[in-house]
Amino acid sequence: MKHKITSGTKEWADYNINCIKGCSNDCRYCYAKLMAKRFGRATEETWKKMTINKDILDKKFRKFHGRVMFPSSHDITDDPDILNACLKVLRNVLITENEVLITTKPCLSVTKEILQNFSSYKENIQFRFTITSNNNEILSFWEPNAPQFEERMDSLILSYKNGFKTSVSIEPFLDEDPVMLVNKLLPYVTESIWIGPMNHMPKKNISPENINEYDRIRRIKEYDNLKKIYDELVDVSKIRFKDSMLIKLGLA
Repeated sequence: MKHKITSGTKEWADYNINCIKGCSNDCRYCYAKLMAKRFGRATEETWKKMTINKDILDKKFRKFHGRVMFPSSHDITDDPDILNACLKVLRNVLITENEVLITTKPCLSVTKEILQNFSSYKENIQFRFTITSNNNEILSFWEPNAPQFEERMDSLILSYKNGFKTSVSIEPFLDEDPVMLVNKLLPYVTESIWIGPMNHMPKKNISPENINEYDRIRRIKEYDNLKKIYDELVDVSKIRFKDSMLIKLGLA
């Protein structure tokens, strides 16, 4: 069956809001980082130093006709200034009764803050936690400053147990076969699990000690492996495949 393709963040939400420049997670595959470097808005070093866009902190948001993704080009970290800025903007988006998709590689302390501060907006919030592997060695390579698997899993479980809507992004999947990870996540997901391959990775200037890991990722996103994953998970009701994966499989 063919699938209608959307583009960028429109695959998940109608609008997106950010209040920070840069991201301390410093993920190797980050598209926002790639674009910031390409257009001279950041360097490899400055990208990791998150700075607050103060112009947006006191902005009054209208009621949007559709879902709002927050954030889309940075994370909500446990740095006190960054966290407070994100919580302030999130509250300003929610007080006008917007539906918000909170996207994050979750730090447990941050998740607790959101649950505590926005319990009255529970019906307007869906979490989308990015959990790309349950192997901390792999996570530490590709997402060097992001929380490890256990902390992300604890955030998912806690949000689920507190009655919030939960979903997960396994994009990019970093294991050859993400089915084992999917099975760990499913009991605590109320909405959906999204799966997709890595789209943005350099082809040159890779250090010799890292070349094997980059080659491994190239292998696991080849057609045969994508088809194997698709066939294993296509009948799982909560699974959603990213458009990038469907395009490579010729199903778009």
